[in-house]
Amino acid sequence: MSKEQVKLRSMIMIALFAAIIGVLAQVTIPLPLVPITGQTLAIGLAATILGARNGTFSVILYLFIGCAGVPVFAEFSAGVSKLVGPTGGFLVGFVPQTFLMGLYMEKFGFNLKNALIANSFGMFITLFFGTAWLKISADLSWTAAFASGFTPFILVGFIKAFIAAWVGMLVRKRLISSKLLMTEQVNIAK
Repeated sequence: MSKEQVKLRSMIMIALFAAIIGVLAQVTIPLPLVPITGQTLAIGLAATILGARNGTFSVILYLFIGCAGVPVFAEFSAGVSKLVGPTGGFLVGFVPQTFLMGLYMEKFGFNLKNALIANSFGMFITLFFGTAWLKISADLSWTAAFASGFTPFILVGFIKAFIAAWVGMLVRKRLISSKLLMTEQVNIAK
């Protein structure tokens, strides 16, 4: 397979996962300040399946699409205002979450155990970013910010981490065996 074909497949996977994140973001359970969404499940899948570089590119593309006005954020919302609003820290936190999760699995191996560890750890990255930004943007106390942006999401976060790890590893293996996902990294920026 030529370098151009590998590069094209990488770009297609990045775009596909940006779309998957946008679709799963619409699966919501409303809460007073921050809803529970399928968005974080999709972020875990992107990191588990695509790794650090391409998973992070898919998240950045998703954020750009949403900031450009396409309603891909939770509850069919869009715009830069979402990044500076009360839930913006969660959105921004997806970038380091995806990168660090993918990096962990690239370093220690793509298997279920490492995917579970990475997804569980990744959940806390986004929760910390989101809670800190919620405190600042909504002018809440740390106690109120943790009660609204952290505590309600721990149990469901572990459930989503398990699902993302399990499903992500199954899909990753099948994509690799069908040669739709390459295990080698390709620099798509060139």
